[in-house]
Amino acid sequence: MESTIVMINLFGAVALLLFGLAQVKDGVSRAFGARLRTGLATGTRGGLRSFVSGFLATVALQSSTATALMVASFVERELVKPRMAQIVLLGANVGTAVTAWIVATGIEWLSPLVILAGIVLFRSVSSARQGGGTALIGIGLMLLSLHLLSSATEPMRQSPALAFIGLLGNAWLVALAFSAGIAFVSSSSLAAVVLILSLASTGILSADLVIVLVLGANLGGAIPPVIASLSGPASAKRVTLGNLIVRAAGCLIALPLAGYGADLLEMLPLAPPKLPVDAHLAFNLILAALAWPFSRLLSRLMLRLVAEEARTDNAPKYLDNQELSTPVVALASATREVLGVGDLIERMLIRASEAFEQNDLTKLKELPSLESQVDSLQQEVKIYLSKLGREGLSDENGRRSIVIIDYAINLEHIGDIIEKGLAPQVAKKASLVLNFSAEGYEELKTLFDLTIDNLRVAQTIFVTRDFNLAKQLMDVKVEVRRMEKQSAERHLERLRDGRADSLQTSSLHLDMLRDLKRINAHIVSVAHPILDESGLLIESRLRSAS
Repeated sequence: MESTIVMINLFGAVALLLFGLAQVKDGVSRAFGARLRTGLATGTRGGLRSFVSGFLATVALQSSTATALMVASFVERELVKPRMAQIVLLGANVGTAVTAWIVATGIEWLSPLVILAGIVLFRSVSSARQGGGTALIGIGLMLLSLHLLSSATEPMRQSPALAFIGLLGNAWLVALAFSAGIAFVSSSSLAAVVLILSLASTGILSADLVIVLVLGANLGGAIPPVIASLSGPASAKRVTLGNLIVRAAGCLIALPLAGYGADLLEMLPLAPPKLPVDAHLAFNLILAALAWPFSRLLSRLMLRLVAEEARTDNAPKYLDNQELSTPVVALASATREVLGVGDLIERMLIRASEAFEQNDLTKLKELPSLESQVDSLQQEVKIYLSKLGREGLSDENGRRSIVIIDYAINLEHIGDIIEKGLAPQVAKKASLVLNFSAEGYEELKTLFDLTIDNLRVAQTIFVTRDFNLAKQLMDVKVEVRRMEKQSAERHLERLRDGRADSLQTSSLHLDMLRDLKRINAHIVSVAHPILDESGLLIESRLRSAS
């Protein structure tokens, strides 16, 4: 019964530690997420800056796993070079070790004060202060968990249920796997090292066993990022797998030397109770010094081990689930993705226009593939932003999210009109070698060109939210309506005059006019939210400003 209570207290303390770590990560991401990402992306122009960036990001986030996934996403977008990414992760490993060393300095007594300060900040109106408050509460809970771990492990001196831990001194490989398993399950080498620290304080662990357990914690902590990146692109896998290989190589070299390392650390003027964090820090510093010169070689090795996958064009380029904790960054990424959808629609319009002008059916072959990409990407954007909505957006970010989704949906509708409307009409013209009247051909060509220009303006409005451009686009909508009406009237006049060319292409001419008008209506919709906010839009009509 006593052993059961000991285990419950121990697991409860570990759970509180993990919860505190998660709160720190979430709070820092909310308060400083955009700055952290910007700093990490721009702070990798040199080896030393990369190392420091990884170190600072991990100290702030309290998670080398989060840093690894973040830098992997930057490598995927070519914002960070693979070699620099490996150095960033060396800095992240040292950052975790320094954090463990700091929390072991006996500052648990500060936990009530830190939690109180965090609650005061959390009750603030400012989102950044709330994030800072959440981080402080997390730090306070981490410190409190250290006190609880100390209390929970005290009875272990006489606990027979945990006597097997001491026996691991004669089975280093088992000890290594045991510690790696703890770090893997908790997704935190820091949590594993803190647990080892508490166990070591009971005196049941020898110095060499402590070092072996610390090595296992380092090895296990490198596995979660690899698993998390398995579904990602090859560039991201290379970063996380490279970090795992570096840690595994370090453990493989250090494991036979654990006994000598223990003797060396005991000779130094270090406090015995802090041996786990001292060994953790020493291992990561030595590993960083040894691995740094081989970072370029490691990047080349990863290129051979992880082959580049055939990229599907339907896969989103900029949507990153790691950014969902920072709404501003996530919305910016979704905007970039939707701009890419707009570029696909422009290609579809240009191909349809070229096929119309040149009677070339080969220009239409690409349209089904492009339409499939448009459908897939707009669906991915909607799913991505629906996840963002669960995080609790501000009113401004909520409105921006709706604007992005609306524009993506309108682009998808345009793609449908091109594929199911314009493309068959143009194909009919080319396959039957139908000739429009010179006037009718010029009217349709002009409307095609105007539609493509309007889409380019809409793309600019979508990003800049420029009021004058939005108003100008609404004026163009009126012009398109006028052009469509006049072209239809002139076409009917040609029919009354008995023009053979107009008789042949009558339904085709009117159908194409209708579809181009519908496309322009969807394009102009990007201006509606901007004009609506200014009070100039009433039931989709522009009211003259007073």
